[in-house]
Amino acid sequence: MTKIVGLTGGIGSGKTTIANYFKSFGVPIYIADDEAKKLMHSSKILNKIKNQFGEELVTDKQLNREKLAQIVFSNPEKLSQLNQIVHPEVKKHFLKWFEKQKKHSYIIKEAAILFESKTNEDCDYIITVVAPIETRIQRILERDTTTREAILERMKNQWSDADKVAKSDFVIHNEDVNEALKKTYDIHNLLNNL
Repeated sequence: MTKIVGLTGGIGSGKTTIANYFKSFGVPIYIADDEAKKLMHSSKILNKIKNQFGEELVTDKQLNREKLAQIVFSNPEKLSQLNQIVHPEVKKHFLKWFEKQKKHSYIIKEAAILFESKTNEDCDYIITVVAPIETRIQRILERDTTTREAILERMKNQWSDADKVAKSDFVIHNEDVNEALKKTYDIHNLLNNL
């Protein structure tokens, strides 16, 4: 039976890099955040967002993601409301995708908020990617147009590494590229034999 392996880690930990390592081994990867972004452009979700957060967030069927981020990342209650709109749709989408992956021994579901969204409950195993806070902040500053304050605000909305690690089956320290790749390969071999 195909196993669902959750891959998570805080913002800037390098989850996508690790997901790409697994992909290079032929493992199907579902990137929940990317799929959520796509689904947020569907008229069904756009209408729910408009009703919940106001008409001004949608112009010409386009979501103002920046304005929405400002609202939800500074207000845990609003973030929860957004998650209640988006997560059920992502779950449905994932299950359809998963049905087509049955020939693989396992798949990776990469999600930044795997624990926060309780998606971990659907996983057979969990991998958490960790990196020092300063390393993570630097990566995000190089990747995104944002500020240190905005990054710290987003980090506050995610579980701590310690909390994630405590509930994980595997941990990948993603500082040294070669070490992270080796650890990923070791986990891949283990998962293929479970």
